[in-house]
Amino acid sequence: MGLGQRERLQRKIALLLPSLGNAGQRLFTQPRIADLYPEYLVTLHWIVRASVPLMEAACTRAAALSKDDPVSAELVPYLSEHIPEEADHDEWLLSDLEVLGRDRSDVTARPPSPTVAAFVGAQYYWIFHFHPVALLGYIALLEGYPPTRKQIEELITRTGHSPKAFRTLLAHAEIDLRHREVLDKKLDALPLTKEQSTVLGLSAMHSIHMLTQAIDEISHRLEPPHYG
Repeated sequence: MGLGQRERLQRKIALLLPSLGNAGQRLFTQPRIADLYPEYLVTLHWIVRASVPLMEAACTRAAALSKDDPVSAELVPYLSEHIPEEADHDEWLLSDLEVLGRDRSDVTARPPSPTVAAFVGAQYYWIFHFHPVALLGYIALLEGYPPTRKQIEELITRTGHSPKAFRTLLAHAEIDLRHREVLDKKLDALPLTKEQSTVLGLSAMHSIHMLTQAIDEISHRLEPPHYG
């Protein structure tokens, strides 16, 4: 019996996931983590603010294809249900940043990094120029591997910041576990073609690569310039 789509995707993610874990370890064990944690939340905000628009774009595209495409027909109800579940999570991050003394208008005025733009932007390309199912690879990464409560509590201790600045992370440590279970069931139920299965893996692996780069960039954001 062949592998299900969920297991296929998880095996592909597992190939690159250690690199992402190492990037997180490098960031969270830095002596300057108290200063870098707000920058981490800013980066998360850049990413999370795109979640609902991305899913809306994928849902609209899937609806347009659904008459003749069974995979798109399955995507529409999944995305329609998931969109309101992700609403306002970017606002949660802004509230956490306010606890750290960051003004939300300053955060939203900052141009997102090219790395984050490439991270998110690839999904729009696949949605409109190949198939909206690609977005599930992105979602599988972002919702499939949340930090544990213990890891977040250790981060609170290292930074010395108020636990109120970690409310979004703590909430997602629980929320994402439920979302992962729903997505896993959906993946195994989708009648994917070989090409659709391939783009699902490409989307997830690209997402790991870009998120790893985005996290590593945070570690260097406050370093002094090098000359010579």
